[in-house]
Amino acid sequence: MTEYFEVIDRDGAARIGDLRLAASITTPALIDDVLVDAGDLWTEDRQVPDGSDDELTVLPHRGFPAGTPEEVQTAFDPAVPDVEYPSAAVISPETAADHGTDAYVLAGGAGLVGHSEAFVDAIVETRESIPPDAGLYLPGVATPGNVATLAYAGVDLFDTDRAVVRGTQGWYLTRDGEYRLADLDELPCSCPACQQAVEDFDREDCVEHNERVLDAELRTVRNRIRDGELRDYIEGQARHEQWLTATMRRLDDEYTYLEQRTPLLRKAEITASTDDTLRRVEIQRFAERVTDRYRNRFDAPLVLVPCSATKPYSDSQSHGQFREAINYRGHVASMTSPIGVVPQELELTYPAQHYDTVVTGRWSETEIEFVADVLEAYLAANDYPRVIAHVPEDYRAITERVEKRLDREFEYTVADHPTTDESLANLSKALAGEQKYRKRERQHNVIRAIADYQFGAGAGDELFGDFSVESRYPKLRVRDDDDEQLAAMVPEYGVLALTLAGARQWVDADVPTKRVEIDDFVPHGSVLAPGILDADESIRVGDEVVFEGPSAFAIGRANMSGPEMVASSRGIASEVRHVEEK
Repeated sequence: MTEYFEVIDRDGAARIGDLRLAASITTPALIDDVLVDAGDLWTEDRQVPDGSDDELTVLPHRGFPAGTPEEVQTAFDPAVPDVEYPSAAVISPETAADHGTDAYVLAGGAGLVGHSEAFVDAIVETRESIPPDAGLYLPGVATPGNVATLAYAGVDLFDTDRAVVRGTQGWYLTRDGEYRLADLDELPCSCPACQQAVEDFDREDCVEHNERVLDAELRTVRNRIRDGELRDYIEGQARHEQWLTATMRRLDDEYTYLEQRTPLLRKAEITASTDDTLRRVEIQRFAERVTDRYRNRFDAPLVLVPCSATKPYSDSQSHGQFREAINYRGHVASMTSPIGVVPQELELTYPAQHYDTVVTGRWSETEIEFVADVLEAYLAANDYPRVIAHVPEDYRAITERVEKRLDREFEYTVADHPTTDESLANLSKALAGEQKYRKRERQHNVIRAIADYQFGAGAGDELFGDFSVESRYPKLRVRDDDDEQLAAMVPEYGVLALTLAGARQWVDADVPTKRVEIDDFVPHGSVLAPGILDADESIRVGDEVVFEGPSAFAIGRANMSGPEMVASSRGIASEVRHVEEK
């Protein structure tokens, strides 16, 4: 059981943690000053040390070089003693397991640096084998240039060993690379060690500089994790070294590992500056849900329009002009990179209103293929009588590719630019004779579409049969035939927040329910991990969750994934919105 480490915040596999020593340490962090190594057992037998709350003690251990057969490691791996102070066990990916310690030291880490495949395999295997609320320490590898990527992969604890060694060798480290001290004409840093002429700067100063810059980079990493922006940061920062870029891309291939740890919603805006953004979990997850879960309920032609810089799109001047020309006679879906296809009902749903992208007027081939794939899958899943493409010339590489694949013709209405008088007149004329749908239909379809996206295919019909909507978009509230409120739309994220009555309908409906079984208590405000007996494996951070126990029925939003709720011994598992005592 983890006693001295708690995860406070999450950004994918990266975490803000609290190493609860006598003087608490916020991780990811350097732990040189608090680390005590009880020694290896190859040279001599060692007693279990007394330990201290001031320190993190690495228990007596045997390390194995990379490539050692698993059966050999298992045969010689010592039993980990149960101690009452902050402790760490030395492991390899092959021997990683729950040893009841607060942290785990991954042996052989130095041999992984520079080898993206081996590094990712080792981290993923290790991280999935040790408790989710334990710290992972990778010794001897951290530099200002790589520590952001290491934290992004799921490493919590570091030391200054590599930074010190490189400094004594005359290498001046920065967050975007390293330089031979002898080649520097001036010092590019303003840390205290660098407040002197370059000709007076020696290797001892270089060591001090390297340590300071590593510590400063970790401060940046922690802030990025808190803000939910670490991925945005490393998409640019990791470019200075090929193996770091390769590591980021190989982690993207570990979709299951990252998806389980990536929140469903967050306040942070995605900065789409490279094609790598298309591989992010948030982007892939949105495209998957739009094509697999969402179903169009409008009996009208599909009108494809370009995205806008303003989010949500409906607040933009251009979309206001489109809306006036369409006049509720067509179903609008926006095409955009990096999101793909955004039906009008989901324009608020994360990340559809939470991104910004580089606008050049040209699409890369990667963007064209991604959006074309999403549009093709979307049209295959939704039956439209007509498709009207009100898009500029640069979008036609996408639409024409999809026309060819599906063997159907789109109607094009843009002359020169989508917002010219001629183009808007063409759009209005193309919809002449189409029946206008009413406000009630629009509102009901928004609620049902969000429910499909959030809870699963068909959830909109299963959860909400006959219902009424009150208030104005985007703050719609759902009431049943007895005028009891079931849910409210959350404009910030474009999702539904259920009431207790809505939660009961969810439980009774033929839709998979995100359930958490709790112990015999009545939660107020939050549910802590120790009070959880079981949880649905599909729960992700940000999910609506139903809590059931002998004394209570409640609804809230998850702060942990389902597997993490069950395996953790510390931390807030979920916020509770409504609770009923049985």
